[in-house]
Amino acid sequence: MRASAFHLSTTKEAPNDAEIISHQYMMRSGMIRKLAGGIYSYMPLGLRVIRKVEAIVRQEMNAAGALELLMPVVQPAELWVESGRWEQYGPELLRVKDRNGRDFVLQPTSEEVITDIARNEIQSWRQLPVNFYHIQTKFRDERRPRFGIMRGREFTMKDAYSFDRNIEGAQESYRIMFDAYQRIFSKIGLMFRAVSADTGSIGGSQSHEFQVIADIGEDLIAYDPNSDYAANIELAVAPCLISQRATPNQAMNKVHTPGVKTCEALATFLSVPLSQTVKSIVVVTETPDQPAQIHLLMIRGDHELNEIKLGKLPGFETGFRLANEAEILSQFGASPGSLGPVGLNDEHLNPIKPARVIADLTVANMHDFVVGANESDFHLQGVNWVRDLPEPSIVADIRNVVEGDQTPSGQGTLSLQRGIEVGHVFYLGTKYSKALNATFLDETGKPALLEMGCYGIGVTRIVGAAIEQSHDDRGIIWPRAIAPFEVVICALGWGKSEAVREASLSLYNQLLSQGIDVILDDRDQRPGVMFADWELIGVPIRITIGDRGIAQGQIEIMPRAKGEMQLVNIDEAVKQVLDQLAQLSTPD
Repeated sequence: MRASAFHLSTTKEAPNDAEIISHQYMMRSGMIRKLAGGIYSYMPLGLRVIRKVEAIVRQEMNAAGALELLMPVVQPAELWVESGRWEQYGPELLRVKDRNGRDFVLQPTSEEVITDIARNEIQSWRQLPVNFYHIQTKFRDERRPRFGIMRGREFTMKDAYSFDRNIEGAQESYRIMFDAYQRIFSKIGLMFRAVSADTGSIGGSQSHEFQVIADIGEDLIAYDPNSDYAANIELAVAPCLISQRATPNQAMNKVHTPGVKTCEALATFLSVPLSQTVKSIVVVTETPDQPAQIHLLMIRGDHELNEIKLGKLPGFETGFRLANEAEILSQFGASPGSLGPVGLNDEHLNPIKPARVIADLTVANMHDFVVGANESDFHLQGVNWVRDLPEPSIVADIRNVVEGDQTPSGQGTLSLQRGIEVGHVFYLGTKYSKALNATFLDETGKPALLEMGCYGIGVTRIVGAAIEQSHDDRGIIWPRAIAPFEVVICALGWGKSEAVREASLSLYNQLLSQGIDVILDDRDQRPGVMFADWELIGVPIRITIGDRGIAQGQIEIMPRAKGEMQLVNIDEAVKQVLDQLAQLSTPD
């Protein structure tokens, strides 16, 4: 490939709406062009990267025994109604009508369609196990698309779906895909972690996310540096930090705290540790056939509520919401910031249906703590369980872990880091096969539900994540495996020097013969312009050929990541380039 015949369109400035590095550099390097909010055209340079990601994904999926097919972008609403997700999925599901008024969706994922295929194609246990995958355009109508391709509305995803005859087989399919994902992200050249995760809107009972480590990541990962334990903070187990509840040392005392609304302000006002305060959060559960139930959640002042964990508690599975001010005043007789569990359900205070008190594990073992007094601008010090208030209705892990918490095994401590989710594997069980009646005949000739797994990789998101993980102030630093080109030859004075043309073409053809993806920059640009373009684009190795070097029998080789120019004899150039490429190791 010659640069003069390739579409290169770099700019010095990024558009104002490009908030993060990957978005800025992809726009500046000419990899993408915005068409509408969250919708981009992939230009030739960007598409080369995407195709390389897809090639690695296909190679490992095929090696793992998965079979590629292609499902449509537009799906009939009937399947989504049948699965129950027509209403459940929410506004991210783009619903459209055809000319006859029939409902369709633009697929955000393909569980319904693949299950429909399976129920029509799989009749016998002898056809199992099987794993189908495709690489296809997806659309999710994000309320606030941002960060370029990191959170766009249209994107490319690889989604795979396994079908097995029993749980044991499904777990084996899950393991095979988990291992394949490890190989995929290692081969791409990303630093990543596989973390236990919530199943979210897909459903199922087991899942792992594959997170690319990057400071801009939207997800927070809790991990043990000395073991394999890692979990999304939504799922990370938060231990009780107090082994045993101590004997009270203080009498309960009501204190006037004017204007104090937060635990941080309360700790400062009373000159007590933040860890001695307890925040009260009021939530409501309600169903069509049940009246609203008020719940008071108790979290230590220096901790945060984990809504995913709360949503897994009995009675919260169908959803909950924060109480409004009217409900709080009616139930507690005080404004937010002064709420607490003491006297909460006394008849003289509150004749309404009692509120349930749900305490985090750590709070349940606290003593002499500080809470709101259920009287505006007043708090209670020296509060203790049993003596001053009943034991909580429920004690559960409902908080986020923090740096330094123990791991579930108790053998290590947790660290936190940011990550970008680029892959997710789910064990679905019979969630979709039961809803769509996808069965097969087992060994006894009886119908049985198919056991399913679901496995997704954000192909286009990987591109953005790779940039976020590896860049500098000059541009992108690609892993070799997905760089748009592995090597660029900058021919200085191409139009003026026959010697430069001959040397450049000779080296170019030699590298091509070695299977190297190389581009020859023959644009006759100034050296500074050439170098700035290719540093921005991020090609792993830059070779510079000019008259002065040729006269001395030398060329320059510059590895993008190291940024250290090396003079190499022309007759050793190919070997040196191959050695340099071989040294571009993938992260641990």
